[in-house]
Amino acid sequence: MNQDRLRFDLADLAEEVTPVDLRDRALRTSRRLGIQRAVVTSAAALAVLAVATGTALAIRPNGPAPAPAGPSVTSTAPSVEPTPTAPVEPSRTPSNEPSVEAGQPQSALTGTRYYLEQTSTRSRIHAVRGTQDRVVHEIGHQDSRCEANTVSVSPDGRRVVWVQDSTDSGVSGDLLISDIGADGATTLAEGISCLGSRPLRWQGADLLMAQRKNGQSVLYDAAADRQIIGDPGQETDRCWSVDGTWLAAVSEGKPYVSADAVLRQYTYTPPEREAAKWDGWEARSVSIDGRYVAVGWIGTDPSRRDGSFAVVDTTRSKEVDLPGTGEVRSVLFSADGTVLLRRGTGITVLDGKFTPVGTLAEPAPLRNRALLAYVP
Repeated sequence: MNQDRLRFDLADLAEEVTPVDLRDRALRTSRRLGIQRAVVTSAAALAVLAVATGTALAIRPNGPAPAPAGPSVTSTAPSVEPTPTAPVEPSRTPSNEPSVEAGQPQSALTGTRYYLEQTSTRSRIHAVRGTQDRVVHEIGHQDSRCEANTVSVSPDGRRVVWVQDSTDSGVSGDLLISDIGADGATTLAEGISCLGSRPLRWQGADLLMAQRKNGQSVLYDAAADRQIIGDPGQETDRCWSVDGTWLAAVSEGKPYVSADAVLRQYTYTPPEREAAKWDGWEARSVSIDGRYVAVGWIGTDPSRRDGSFAVVDTTRSKEVDLPGTGEVRSVLFSADGTVLLRRGTGITVLDGKFTPVGTLAEPAPLRNRALLAYVP
């Protein structure tokens, strides 16, 4: 009985079940999975696009906003332009190289200039470097002509020499030498003449040429404090380059320059109108290659003359056309090839080809003082 009832119930339940097409179910399941994969893929692509876009915006904060993403999930991240780099300002750390800017004395000339200040009772050596002016040596005298006419500084700025007046009324005296800034002095010789436009002449930093009262030239080793034995020659108006290599002098009325086995004669005719006022001219400074000489006037009285007014090219016997305007007071060739062209109110710094590389103004107190030496 119970078994018959169970069969009837199962038969009723079977009639209520709807037949299922397994192929159709499989296709629907496949389409649903495809849609899910597409959604996941689109979400991942959008995430990548968002990261790329955010990165671009972080790198380029001032740039325009990226364009909205198109309908396609495949996208190329916008190109990132390099952020412009701000220009680097030049260093303000002081440099030892010479400046080409005008009006910068501490840069146009990095070395030390030595000036001579003269009073009736004192001769003072000023060392000027940049804007600093120091008195480094002082020589006392009582209205003496000898000291004032002979004070000289070696080309390296280490020594100072002068003739101390004796009892013959300012004609000769004792040749003294001292280190710059030191107390006291050493006597090199006696009976040395203190007359002439340049009674004492340096051959480099250690050798010094002087003249006795009888006109004989004598050469001294200033470093060893002794006379060098030998014939100094009969040349006149001698002038050496600062390193002592090249000599400019006159022999039998003919000017020349020489070094080792090289001897080169040259000619020069100064301005006729000016020449009538003087007793001739002579070399006052020689370039380190011996090509150029700065020439200055010889006075009609036996007093010192430190200036120069022109430069002569000894290879062509031609006057050099110096840059600038105004009267030339002196031209000084230095050991590093720099040329100091001095005029009324200051110095124009030239290179070895006479091209201006800087200028510096001289304070009023320096303008009337002789420029004795420049040490780079």
